[in-house]
Amino acid sequence: MATQTVYHLTSFTSLEGLTPSEEKLPTITKHEVLIKIRAISLNYRDIAIATSKYPLPCKENVIPCSDAAGDIIQVGEEVDELAVGDKAIVTFDPWNLYGPLKRKHRGQGGPVDGVLAQYIVRPAVSVVKIPPGLPQSYSEWSTLVCTGATVWNALYGNVPLKPGQTVLFQGTGGISITGIILAKAAGAKTIITSSSDEKLALVKSKFQPDYTINYKTHPDWAAKALEYTNGIGVDYVLENGGAGTIEQSIKAIAHGGTVAVIGFLADIDQSKMPDVTMLALQKGCIIRGINIGPTEMLQDAVRLVAAKGLRMPVDKEFGFSRDEVIAAYEYVQSGKHIGKVSIVVE
Repeated sequence: MATQTVYHLTSFTSLEGLTPSEEKLPTITKHEVLIKIRAISLNYRDIAIATSKYPLPCKENVIPCSDAAGDIIQVGEEVDELAVGDKAIVTFDPWNLYGPLKRKHRGQGGPVDGVLAQYIVRPAVSVVKIPPGLPQSYSEWSTLVCTGATVWNALYGNVPLKPGQTVLFQGTGGISITGIILAKAAGAKTIITSSSDEKLALVKSKFQPDYTINYKTHPDWAAKALEYTNGIGVDYVLENGGAGTIEQSIKAIAHGGTVAVIGFLADIDQSKMPDVTMLALQKGCIIRGINIGPTEMLQDAVRLVAAKGLRMPVDKEFGFSRDEVIAAYEYVQSGKHIGKVSIVVE
């Protein structure tokens, strides 16, 4: 009987809970496909889940991670849009195909089993085919599952981004760098923030944002964003920090702009929590929580990347051994990366 290596989180107290096991290959039904995983990309969410910092309930002994790319090696008898040999990525929530999330959270690697394995089975409708003959690696394609869909949702899920508008990204992680790439391809101006001049210089040289802001040098970084936009403000902020940065994000936004809340990296004492209601009223802005995005948005992101030949920002690749998997998690946890971190599955 054929077997595979599958990782589970046997505890949620530290990264030591990442535990490999040998299990039989899963079998498909008539509407499913079997995918041989080639690469998995990590998100801060994966670290939060493994260390009990994730705000939503998680399945016990869950298979972690949500973002993977691979090859379809078997298709169900009723599947007609995918074929053996197709390169594909799997959507974050296999049940959220179109529109906003209307049911409970079922993102892979948390409430339901994820993709840190050599083989997975998924419903064909939740699998996005990658066009053939493109130069991007499996690692690059895997990064789009969360970051691509999240950026697309933030920029097109409510009020669509228009060419010439300005988008501000917080930090130099995967969503911010992917966001710069996608927004620039759509004709937008971009601003990125970081606490490191070294990181900002690297991002400026490699990904060409229009402006950079060091938020340690400029704690009132909203003022710099207003300066760069002739006092008007930015049209979109991808809000990564949460409570600790939301005040600056709203101050930086243009009247009627959109603050897309996608993360919770910057905590704050509740006594120092800004009056978000009054700030939002003053700017007439939209503050919108982003729960990744449906399969439809992932398809749109893939279409843009394929049509424009965009290269996704993979900072570093790790192997599939337990030591390498833990090292990959630790690298993301350290915050040293610029872009995405992936695990290559041999």
